[in-house]
Amino acid sequence: MRVERDFIGELEIPDNVYYGIHTARALKNFPLTGEKYNENFIWGFFMIKKAAAILNYELGYLEKDIAKAIVKACDEWKNLKNYIVVEPLSGGAGTSINMNFNEVIANRATEILNGKKGEYIVNPLNHVNLHQSTNDVFPTAGKIAIIKELREVVSNVIKLQDIIQNKEKEFMKIKKIGRTQLMDAVPIMLGQEFGAWADALSRDRWRLYKVEERIRSVNIGGTAIGTGIAAPKEYVLKIVNVVREITKIGIAKAENLIDATQNWDVFSEISGLLKSLAVNLIKISNDIRILGSGRSGYNELILPKIQAGSSIMPGKVNPVIPEYVIQLSLSVISFDNLITTATYNGNLELNHLAPLIIHYTLKSMEYLNNSLTALKGYIELIEANEKQCQKNLINSYTFITPLIELFGYEIVSEALEKNDYEVENVIKYLSEKYNKNIKELKKMINPEKMTGLGYNLK
Repeated sequence: MRVERDFIGELEIPDNVYYGIHTARALKNFPLTGEKYNENFIWGFFMIKKAAAILNYELGYLEKDIAKAIVKACDEWKNLKNYIVVEPLSGGAGTSINMNFNEVIANRATEILNGKKGEYIVNPLNHVNLHQSTNDVFPTAGKIAIIKELREVVSNVIKLQDIIQNKEKEFMKIKKIGRTQLMDAVPIMLGQEFGAWADALSRDRWRLYKVEERIRSVNIGGTAIGTGIAAPKEYVLKIVNVVREITKIGIAKAENLIDATQNWDVFSEISGLLKSLAVNLIKISNDIRILGSGRSGYNELILPKIQAGSSIMPGKVNPVIPEYVIQLSLSVISFDNLITTATYNGNLELNHLAPLIIHYTLKSMEYLNNSLTALKGYIELIEANEKQCQKNLINSYTFITPLIELFGYEIVSEALEKNDYEVENVIKYLSEKYNKNIKELKKMINPEKMTGLGYNLK
C-alpha cells in the first residue's frame, strides 16, 4: 500500500493501481452499481487530455518531458482503461471521473519518467488537468463518444433497411390479407408490409444522420462555466482544433460556451430520436411475432429456428430475437424519459446530472446497435408461408370491399349477413338479386388489383 494525501486527510492506496486518493474517496462514497462507461467515452476522455498536453506544451505551459509523458500515457489508454473505476452514477457533475482520469494518466506518466506511482512527478491537477475543468472536458468527451456511436447506429439502420428491402422484393408477389386492429381488412402484398417497415427505418436513418450537426458543437475551452476562467485565451481558442485533429471527429467550438455548458437540450433531442427508432423496432418486432404466430395463429411467416423454445413442449420455437429487441427498445424508451428529466433539471450555470445524461444516451445507442444487428440476422432468415397467406386470404370476406362501389355499403353488408360471410355465396346472391354477371363480379374482387394505388372497377 502507498499513502496519499489531500486537504481532507490521508488514505492508503493499493500499490498496483494507477488511480489515486480522489478516485479512492469516490469508490468509498458511491457504492458500486455495476454500470460501466462506454469505451468510446473513455477513449474520448483520454484523447482530450492528450490534446491539452500537446497544446499546453506548444504554448509554453508544460515542460517537454512532462507533456511527452502525458501523451504517451494517453496513447496507452487500452492498457489503462481498467483503472477508470468511478462509475457513471456518481455525484459532482463528473468531477470524480475527471479526477480518476487525471490520476491514472499522472501515475502512468510518472512511471514513464522513472518515478513510482504516488510520487506524482506528473501532477494530476497542475499538469494533466491544466487549463481544463470537468465541466468542459466531460461533455466534450461525451459528445465525441456519442458521434462515434451514432455513426454506428446509422450504419446498422442502413444495413437492416437493406435486408428488409430485399425481403420486400422477394415477397412482393405474395398476396395476403391485411389487418387493422388485428381483424381482417383488405388484401395487401406481403412485400408491401416489409416495404412499410423499410420506409419507417429510412426516416430514422435521416433523422439520426442530421442530428450529428448539433452534437458537434462543444464547450471545450470554456472551463468551469463557459467563461474560460483559469485558461489563457490562446488555449481557449485553439484547443478544439487540437482535439478535432487527434480524434478525427468533426467537432466545433460552440458559439456561446456558457450556453453549451449549462444547456443540454441537444441530449434530449438525440434521445428523442433514439426513442423514435426504438418505437419502430418494437413495431417491426411485434409484427414479426404476430405474422409468425404458430399453426393455430396467422402462420404467414416461417420464423428461423435458432433455439429451442420450451423446456417442456417438444419442437416449440419462439420469436426470441424480436422479443430481445423489444426488451432493449423498451429500455431505450425508459432511458429517454430519464434523460429528458435530467436535462431540464440542470440549474443555472451547470447540469449536475451530466454523468447520467451522457451514460444513458450512450447506453441507448449500445442497446439499439445490439437490437439492429440481431434483427438484421434474424429477418435475413425469415421465409414466407405462401400457402398460408393464400389460405387466410381466401378464408377472409373483407376482400369483397370493392363491391360496395357497385352495390353500396348497406347492400353488401346485408348480403354478408344473409350468407354467413361466405364469399362465394355472397357473390351468387348479389348476382341473382341484382341481375349481374357473376364472372364480372369475381373480376372486381381481384386481390392483386386491390393492392395497387387506388382502385378502378373498369
